[in-house]
Amino acid sequence: MLDKEGYRPNVGIILLNQRNEVFWGKRIGQHSWQFPQGGIQHGENPKQAMFRELQEEVGLLPEHVQVIGRTKDWIRYDVPEEFLRRNSNQKPRRISYKGQKQIWFLLRMTGRDTDISLRATDHPEFDAWRWSHYWIPLDAVIEFKRDVYSQALCELARYLSRKTHLLTLPWNSTLEEFHPVINTIPSSSSVDSH
Repeated sequence: MLDKEGYRPNVGIILLNQRNEVFWGKRIGQHSWQFPQGGIQHGENPKQAMFRELQEEVGLLPEHVQVIGRTKDWIRYDVPEEFLRRNSNQKPRRISYKGQKQIWFLLRMTGRDTDISLRATDHPEFDAWRWSHYWIPLDAVIEFKRDVYSQALCELARYLSRKTHLLTLPWNSTLEEFHPVINTIPSSSSVDSH
């Protein structure tokens, strides 16, 4: 489902714990980390899509989170030509795919870490997860999405309490400077992360 400009409607999720750390998932078989996200299906509104994606990618249900806020408007990103060429086997469309437009949601986790399950579906997106500082450097995010992540984090930070101290980190710092706990999926498919 593309809009008339060639953008696929999508939702992104910034999930906070009680310490205002954000959830990062590591893409299966890759070294890139990202927030949960996914397409809006026909007949869904952004909030319905967000709850579906949250359950599919992280295993959390609506009762495990509190919705704090969302971006006011769509945030768009273009997919670079080299990534589009990889998918050129698809049928030609009247409108050519350019990228994604996203509504971002800020959620507070009210459940426990043990409620997180990266194997909630038969097709998991992530093979590891961790909590990181809100302003973590974005160099582990694929380059063409970094600006969208920066925009979403900046816009949604306004929903956090002014009394809340967010550790401020320079955007150009490297992930190697930090040592967060990384939770991985054990080799046995019957055991969940954490």
